[in-house]
Amino acid sequence: MHIHKLIGIGFGPSNLALAIALQEQGQPADALYLERQQQFAWHPDMLLDGTHMQISFLKDLATLRNPASRYTFLHYLHQRQRLQDFINLKTFYPSRREFNDYLAWAARQFAAQCRYGEEVSAVLPVLSKGQVTHLTVQSRDSQGQVHERQARNIVVSVGGSPAIPECFAAFRGDARVFHSSAYLSALGQLKDARRVAVIGAGQSAAEIFMDLHGKGYNVDLVTRARALKPADDSPFVNEIFNPDYTDYVFQQTPAERAALLDEHLNTNYAVADTALIEQIFNVFYQQKVLGDQRHQFLRRHEVVAAHAEAAGVQLQLRDHESGNTFASRYDAVILATGYRRQQHQNLLAPLAPWLDGMAVDRHYQLIGNAQFQPRVFLQGGCEASHGLSDTLLSITAIRSQEIGAALHATAPAPAL
Repeated sequence: MHIHKLIGIGFGPSNLALAIALQEQGQPADALYLERQQQFAWHPDMLLDGTHMQISFLKDLATLRNPASRYTFLHYLHQRQRLQDFINLKTFYPSRREFNDYLAWAARQFAAQCRYGEEVSAVLPVLSKGQVTHLTVQSRDSQGQVHERQARNIVVSVGGSPAIPECFAAFRGDARVFHSSAYLSALGQLKDARRVAVIGAGQSAAEIFMDLHGKGYNVDLVTRARALKPADDSPFVNEIFNPDYTDYVFQQTPAERAALLDEHLNTNYAVADTALIEQIFNVFYQQKVLGDQRHQFLRRHEVVAAHAEAAGVQLQLRDHESGNTFASRYDAVILATGYRRQQHQNLLAPLAPWLDGMAVDRHYQLIGNAQFQPRVFLQGGCEASHGLSDTLLSITAIRSQEIGAALHATAPAPAL
C-alpha cells in the first residue's frame, strides 16, 4: 500500500491554507485531504443575508504568510473582476457569502488532492519491531464503503462539534430542535412554525434573531446573561490575535495561559458585534413604540427542562431574577450554544499509548515517545496552549507556514 507523506483530515480553511503553503514552499505534492462534506462549504447554514466577516480580509489564507501569493483574497477579487468595486466599498470586512466564495475558489484549485464525501473514523498505528512507523487512516464514503490509507504524517483539522445542552439530548432527530450550525437547512424543513426560541447570547444567536425577525417569526431570545455584550475588537486587545502573541501564550505556565484565555473571552465567546446589538435593541424599542410585543428578550433566564409534545416543544424556564419557573411552548427551538472541540481526541484514541495525552509542541505537533515516528499535528485543537486565535482565521496563514516547516524539518519528533 502506498504511504502518503501527508494525509489531512478535514479540508476547511485550515487544511486548505496548509495545502497552499506546502505548494508555495515547494514541498512534494504527495498530500491527500479527506473531507466529509460533499463539496467545499464554510459554515453554509450560517450564510445569512447581511452578515459579514468579523476579521479583516487581509487575514485570509495566505496574505500574512506571503502577500504575493496567488491565493490571496485580493487576487481572488482581481480574478473575479471585482477589485475596483470592492475598493469602493471602503471596508475591510467582506460579506460572509463572498468570503465563502473566495475559500471555495481556492479549494477548487486543489480538487485533485481532496476526497470529498469521506468521513474519517479512526487513525491507527502501524507497528514494526516495536516502533510505530506510520499510520493507517480509516474513512467511510457516502456509499458506505470503507477506505484505508497510510501516511507518514497527518494533520487533523476537523473543527468543532455542536455543543448541545443536556436537557436537549433527547431531541436528537426531532426536526423542531436544532443547533445554529444547521440553521438554514433545518429552518427550511419546518412547516407552519411561527413561534421560535433562540437559546444563546453570542454572534450566532444575534444573527439568527435578526434573520427570524426579518422573516416574520415571533422570537424569544433566551439568555442567562443580563445583556448582549459587545465583542472587544479594539486595537490593543486585537493584538492577542497577532502571530507573535502565540509565542507569548505558549511560553506561559498552564495556569497563566488559562488566566489569559479568561481575560480575553469577551473577544470571541458569548459576544456579538456592537452594530448588531444596536439593531436588536432597536427592534425591541420599536415594539414599545408600536405597542406590539412580537418578540421577548428573556434575559437572566435558563432552560431547566424540555419536553416534546404534539403541539410543540415545551420549555421549563427559570427566571434567575425572581426565582420563578414557568412553562413556554414553541414551534421550534434553535440552540446557538457554541461548539466543543473534542472530536480529534476520539479519532486519535488508538494512538494514546505512544502520546503524552493531547500535549503539543510550539508547532502544533503532538508529543510522542521514542517509539512513535509519525508526526501528528492539530489545527484548531490547541486553544489551551496556543491562545484564543487557535480556532479562528486570524493565524491560519502563519500556522500553515509553521506546520509546513516542521514537516520539512529532518529532526525527529519530540520524545517524552
